[in-house]
Amino acid sequence: MTRIAIIGARGRMGVTLCRLAQEDADLELAGTADQGDDLAAAVESADAVIEFAHHSATVPTLESALELKKPLVIGTTGHTPDELAAIRQASEKLPVVFAPNYSVGVNTLFWLTRKAAQILGPSFDREVVEMHHKMKVDAPSGTAKRLGEILAEAQGSDYEEVIRHGRSGETGARTAEEIGMHALRGGDVVGDHTVYYAGTGERVELTHRATSRETFAAGALRAAVWIIPQPTGLYSMQDVLGLGD
Repeated sequence: MTRIAIIGARGRMGVTLCRLAQEDADLELAGTADQGDDLAAAVESADAVIEFAHHSATVPTLESALELKKPLVIGTTGHTPDELAAIRQASEKLPVVFAPNYSVGVNTLFWLTRKAAQILGPSFDREVVEMHHKMKVDAPSGTAKRLGEILAEAQGSDYEEVIRHGRSGETGARTAEEIGMHALRGGDVVGDHTVYYAGTGERVELTHRATSRETFAAGALRAAVWIIPQPTGLYSMQDVLGLGD
């Protein structure tokens, strides 16, 4: 029996995580916490901790995990540079899985995105379009940003230098290096992501559509079980799934 603590338990993802953990005969929901709750009390009896909350909750969660020596799975996105640095520093003392998306399908999309960029080459222009529900507070989504980072890595560019967030006015002709990033918000969309490779006379599109948060929650629970015996370090969902280059 693997004991799991859920941080952000009253949020959309947190509610789904708690329900799936309680329905799994191999898991025990050892503790939960949300804004204003006692983190240490929630974490203390767990074998692993999952955090899906606002990015401001990540550093306090890291501090509790470090103090109690608990492996950690982080699904929150929208972190500041300082918060990202804190995650990297914590992973020097704890095993940490940090991924923008825990869906098996999305992580397959990450793998395919890199392979398609390598095969198609620089003659194909690259654009990312994502859509989420109207309550989502950050843009682009963590998944869309990771797709952009993969595209930038594949062409040997720095993400921040080549990314173009939407376009307005007289922007001039599109450069070969830029990667377009477009965020749509509306309704109750769980998460849609499409990567476009536009060439002369042909276009390739890679799309993933999520219709239930259960896909993300199931992946995060899988990551929590996987991380427990791992050595100290920073891992991705690609590591959990064994997806190499």
